[in-house]
Amino acid sequence: MRNRPVRMARWSARHPWSAIVGWFVFVVLCLGAGMATGSNAATAEDFRVGEAGHAESMAAEGGLQRRPTEHVLIRARSGGPDTGSAAAAARELTDRMAALPEVAEVAAPVRSRDGHALRVTVVLKGAELEGRKNVVPLLAQTAKVAADHPDLVVEETGSPAISKGVNDQRADDLALSERLTLPVTLVILLVVFGSVVMAGVPLLLALSSIAASLGLAMLASHVLPDPGVGTNMILLIGLAVGVDYTLFYLEREREERARAEGRLSPEALVELAAATAGRAIVASGLAVIVSTATLYLATDVIFSSLATGTILVVAVAVASSLTVLPALLVKLGHRAERRAARKAARRARRGGGQVRTKPATATGRKPGNGRVFAALLRPARRHPAITLCVSVLLVLGMAAPVLGMKLIDPGKDTFSRDIPAMRVHDRLTAAFPELLVKHEVVVRSAPDRTPEVREALAELSRRALADPLFAPHAEPVVRTSAEGRINVLELAVPYPAPSGPAIESLDRLRGEYLPATVGALPDVEVAVSGDVARGRDYVEHESRKLPLVIGFLLLLTFVMTVWAFRSVVIALVGVLLNLLSAAASLGVLVLVFQGTWAEELLDFDSLGAIASRVPLFLFVILFGLSMDYQVFVVSRIKEARDQGMTARAAVLDGITRSARVVTSAALVMVTVFAAFVFLHLTEMKQMGFCLAVAVLLDAVVVRMMILPSILLLLGERAWWPRRPERQTGTAAVPVPPVATPSTRPVG
Repeated sequence: MRNRPVRMARWSARHPWSAIVGWFVFVVLCLGAGMATGSNAATAEDFRVGEAGHAESMAAEGGLQRRPTEHVLIRARSGGPDTGSAAAAARELTDRMAALPEVAEVAAPVRSRDGHALRVTVVLKGAELEGRKNVVPLLAQTAKVAADHPDLVVEETGSPAISKGVNDQRADDLALSERLTLPVTLVILLVVFGSVVMAGVPLLLALSSIAASLGLAMLASHVLPDPGVGTNMILLIGLAVGVDYTLFYLEREREERARAEGRLSPEALVELAAATAGRAIVASGLAVIVSTATLYLATDVIFSSLATGTILVVAVAVASSLTVLPALLVKLGHRAERRAARKAARRARRGGGQVRTKPATATGRKPGNGRVFAALLRPARRHPAITLCVSVLLVLGMAAPVLGMKLIDPGKDTFSRDIPAMRVHDRLTAAFPELLVKHEVVVRSAPDRTPEVREALAELSRRALADPLFAPHAEPVVRTSAEGRINVLELAVPYPAPSGPAIESLDRLRGEYLPATVGALPDVEVAVSGDVARGRDYVEHESRKLPLVIGFLLLLTFVMTVWAFRSVVIALVGVLLNLLSAAASLGVLVLVFQGTWAEELLDFDSLGAIASRVPLFLFVILFGLSMDYQVFVVSRIKEARDQGMTARAAVLDGITRSARVVTSAALVMVTVFAAFVFLHLTEMKQMGFCLAVAVLLDAVVVRMMILPSILLLLGERAWWPRRPERQTGTAAVPVPPVATPSTRPVG
């Protein structure tokens, strides 16, 4: 394992065209195979958790599962109700909808209590989550009816139309994030390398890694279904780590080139970079992969998809850095040598004598760190104890708001009102408040118990209708399966799903009304589902899994660090610093998004809580990304110790040498993540904001102040139980120097 990155780089350096062509063939094959097989989308069954999931399974057993439903709202454009024209529009709409092959049934029109609006409910064929694919013809028919009745407002909404609107908006948002991210990333890389060609290499490899990962994710979805979030994660993480890994490798190759001063060939320089940066990239990639894999322990289809996407794109990014990148560097190195030789020959002909050329370089300006990094490191160098105390107190202060974090499962009521279907949804529920939320009580019993069960459900309905938390004017609906084993009672609640009254109504239903009625029947199985129950049970499911995921995350991170550096102390320090970084970023997230003070600044409507999936996902991803920087920084320190430096000198040298490239990599990540703050979906805003804050905090405060302070205070004890072996060479493995013709007599 230790020499494998070197062997891979050596082969690629000696067969550059084979490596380059092979890589792009691999990308095309992955993408082509994925497009040929298609993506296997997750179904409603894949999302079932807790009591709500059990209720939905029982309902599906009797053929009473939820079906995709649309509502068409018809109202006068101005003034009071126009019963004649509205009824005519409803008849035309009914005829048009009933003729569509996607439609299962069209209900009779229902008038609102104030008489100003008419509602036509349309049930689509197929499963619940397939509605967004089949809703387009319905929207077209609604538009035609609206055009035929200009005096009326005819508009459509429903879960299928809203899901389609969310998907369309997400696609537009991702395109916007790409337009924002790519130019800024290119500018950062230009500043780092001072070369357009070398700035383009990280972007090229990152984008090709993303393309290959998208294809592989389509193939993987046939094992782990895709709920539609995997692509977002591949784009989010792929550009960040793809550019970072390439950046670390390029920076190290450039450093070795400057040190060699023209005495080594491009092939030898690539091998030297692989012996150091290549190994660090492998260790870093494995750390991110192992950390992310703990998300599978959540046994949740969304987290499994996020984990799969992240693991695939990180693995592919690591592979690109070890295979095609060395080949590209060799080709660019030889190109630079030829250009330097031609320039030297021209100068020699003009001067008529012998000219010695400067060492050829393909990577622009010389490596080095500026005054900013020296200033950031100065407090830790001069006063490590004080710097450690102040920095830790600062980070703990940032983490404090985590103690007041509230979790919520965002329902459709939290989606952006820039989606037309959401604006119609607001008007529809204002006219028909009973459509806001429905609790579904599902009962399974022997067929001969059906009369008894229905009587108990009737008593349950009477109790609910007498409760102000339930819609008093909405008639409860009971549906029974053909064989009589399954009964479903629908109870309407006139409050949005994430609200307190809606949650209280669920608690009262489950805690009081069910045990006193149908729940008291012997040998009868009962469970409650619905939008509120789904969200509540999902949050509880995640809360139960959180200790398991975090426990394994800490353990695996510790083991990976011990494996990478053979030091228990370094591993413990890494775990503690990762905890600090993750806690601080989550604290800032709570401070910004749980309140309302930053709504206008970041263009969002506060949920009064944090989306329930965000903390667990961010904790895992942040641990992986923190390990990313930990590995690169500590690797440089260990190299310095191996070369014979004292513990103090090694810390200062390693952090100083890595500061510029780590900060540049962090800026790339911050740019990628910050672009997600401009998205409409609040959950994605929260993820992007938290990741950007975490990476910036980790790169500047943790790695430039806290880490060096700890290591300087620990000294030699940091490497317990085994100190790094001291060597006299500059590389971890010997690489035979190969003379280059960059200095030659002319004339």
